[in-house]
Amino acid sequence: MFVQDTLLNRLKRGCETMAYPKGAAPALPDRHGGALRVEAAKCDAKCDACATVCPTEAIARPAGQPVALDLGRCIFCAECVTVCPTKAITQTGDHRMAVRRREDLVLGDTGKEQVRLAQALDKKLRRLFGRSLRLRQVSAAGCNACEADTNVLGTIGWDLGRFGIQFVASPRHADGLLITGPVSKNMELALKKTYAAVPDPKIVIAVGACAIAGGPFIGHPQHHNGTSALLPVDLYIPGCPPHPLTILDGLLRLLGRLDEPTGIR
Repeated sequence: MFVQDTLLNRLKRGCETMAYPKGAAPALPDRHGGALRVEAAKCDAKCDACATVCPTEAIARPAGQPVALDLGRCIFCAECVTVCPTKAITQTGDHRMAVRRREDLVLGDTGKEQVRLAQALDKKLRRLFGRSLRLRQVSAAGCNACEADTNVLGTIGWDLGRFGIQFVASPRHADGLLITGPVSKNMELALKKTYAAVPDPKIVIAVGACAIAGGPFIGHPQHHNGTSALLPVDLYIPGCPPHPLTILDGLLRLLGRLDEPTGIR
């Protein structure tokens, strides 16, 4: 009787995995501001309020130059949005933020208002990893926020495995590394050994502000200010922490599994 009730209940619930990316992306909570937009033309040349309140120095305002916002350093506290008198910096609510090049996360002074979304891997690597990608996750002194949102992707609602993407226990079984945390000096040797254990060809994904640029710990002598100080990075996924949808979007873009065009939005 118990088994029968369990099966009936399961049938009534149906498929709980979201339709995305074939269907619309799930709605983000109101408090998730999403990617930031910088309209340098609106910026008051004499104002530096945004740079003053930024806790990670993600905003630079050289004298006489347009404001520059580095989403790689940004922890999305939205203080700059609050204090900007001309609304030159705004929240878009857009979950899409992953990029292939570090410089693509810098907005404003380069003429970009929003990030240039990640291009897919080359044809050879897509043929190798496009349908089966195994990742070893390394928490390099992370606070477990990025790790938690990465773990969410394995739940029934997201079901990362349906895309052929799985996390593995051994780097020798992996196609690449997914790194979180600012990469402390204590984790340096462990990270290098883990990277060396992954067979070639391999990829590296930096998830979160810490893994990209050090996050709140930027400049601390016991950290390396992110992954790229030690390893070549193939995909940057900003956030503090990134929403699971932001992480999934980045992974699918890297593998060429999204139909929408990339480029400046």
